Amino acid sequence: MPERSKFLPLRLPDRVLDSNREKHPDLLLRSVRFTADCFSGMDDCSSEMKQPLKNFYIPDYILVPDAEREEVSYTPTCPVIVFINSKSGGQLGGDLLKTYRELLNSFQVFDLGEEAPDKVLHRLYCNFEKLKSNEDILAADIERRLRLIVAGGDGTASWLLGVVCDLKLAQPPPIATVPLGTGNNLPFSFGWGKKNPGTDRQSVEYFLEQVMKAREMQIDSWHIIMRMRAPKDGSCDPIAPLELPHALHAFHRVSSSDSLNVEGYDTFRGGFWNYFSMGMDAQVSYAFHSERKQHPEKFKNQLVNQSTYAKLGCTQGWFCASLFHPSSRNIAQLAKVKLMKRPGQWEELHIPHSIRSIVCLNLPSFSGGLNPWGTPNQRKTRDRDLTAPYVDDGLLEVVGFRDAWHGLVLLAPNGHGTRLAQAHRIRFEFHKGAADHTYMRIDGEPWKQPLPMDDDTVVVEISHLGQVKMLATNHCRSKSIHDPSTPSSASSHHDDEDSCEDSEDEWEGERRKFGAAETFKFPEDIDIAHLS
Repeated sequence: MPERSKFLPLRLPDRVLDSNREKHPDLLLRSVRFTADCFSGMDDCSSEMKQPLKNFYIPDYILVPDAEREEVSYTPTCPVIVFINSKSGGQLGGDLLKTYRELLNSFQVFDLGEEAPDKVLHRLYCNFEKLKSNEDILAADIERRLRLIVAGGDGTASWLLGVVCDLKLAQPPPIATVPLGTGNNLPFSFGWGKKNPGTDRQSVEYFLEQVMKAREMQIDSWHIIMRMRAPKDGSCDPIAPLELPHALHAFHRVSSSDSLNVEGYDTFRGGFWNYFSMGMDAQVSYAFHSERKQHPEKFKNQLVNQSTYAKLGCTQGWFCASLFHPSSRNIAQLAKVKLMKRPGQWEELHIPHSIRSIVCLNLPSFSGGLNPWGTPNQRKTRDRDLTAPYVDDGLLEVVGFRDAWHGLVLLAPNGHGTRLAQAHRIRFEFHKGAADHTYMRIDGEPWKQPLPMDDDTVVVEISHLGQVKMLATNHCRSKSIHDPSTPSSASSHHDDEDSCEDSEDEWEGERRKFGAAETFKFPEDIDIAHLS
């Protein structure tokens, strides 16, 4: 039997296993699996934990409540907790999970199909507090230096971002994203690339080194709230009328005692970090997700997924939108859109009648790395009061598209969509019209939204709600308003945003409660393979 490396986790003592058997059965199962892997003839097991990786290694007793305290002679420079959607990227997710568990302590690498991140982080931070109360210096250092890694699609990354926001930690850890999805807009925005990564040992070690070198960057969080009357009949097959997308993990009904409740209506709320869109792009995305839900065996790698997505974009008729799609589906006919550019001052947004898709953008990456806003020239900046897109300025960029040909403009140098506005808050009001539904999408996750059939109104409102910390590489595309090269005019917008936070209206109480409840959870029966 090979000699065990001093960096490999010991088999947990029987006393610890017994005490955690009921509270944390997943930890027990993984301890058994890992021990079996290490001592079933794997001759190179003792050399798996190479010396440089101790910079990322977290001891057992930090990760497992009530585990026996270890004497550790070093402090990890960049301790990490790794979350992997093993069902993302075909077989890549499972291969990546295996490699990370070989290189690190298996207890610091989690399969999101086995355990949700809210449970993991709640347990970890409770243990941090317990150890710090016993004057454990190592625990305090690890908490201060901790970084999170999430491997999956944009929906998976948004899930973890929501959990970190929801926990309201005193020292929230920054997050690095591994591109395992189809679009990978979040990883691409911060320099982590958009192609699925290698899963071999060398690739993972290189990625960990990049995580250690990465700089922290604040990005805006956006709260979205929707009020609608639940449809009693009708079909949105293959997704039921009220089966909102899994990535909208915070879309739960508010409590029955909440003042926002109106008899006969449901109120939902959630958050996003990349974009909210409505119209033709969301319809194509919905067709893709529906096809993948019905035939998951056809979607096994990124290249196949992207080619299928492009094919659906052609067959949906968006290259000849004026022929195949009635004008009743155009944004101006579907909704009245209002903006808040200054505190407490709503103004109606004029949308050209030809616009069939609208995107509210927080990051400079959409549909696989395209930048719909671009960078306005000095004349547009002066005449229309527009700025470059910053990820921490408290502003959403609102962009419109006429059809798929218009979207192809983004492939050209300096190409951009129709710049409609920048705003701190946006409200969509849908009244009875010729269309009985539209398509919406948040951070890559689409749904088919029923619209009013009588005198009802569906309201969707988006507002700024704090920030989260991301990790960015030297290839980061996202820009900060605090960058020394940022024009002073953009900084004045940020000052307006600070005062805008204090404005009051009917949604304000719900915005402030957002994150106080356990909102960012998936139902236990959800298949996370459908997170893009």
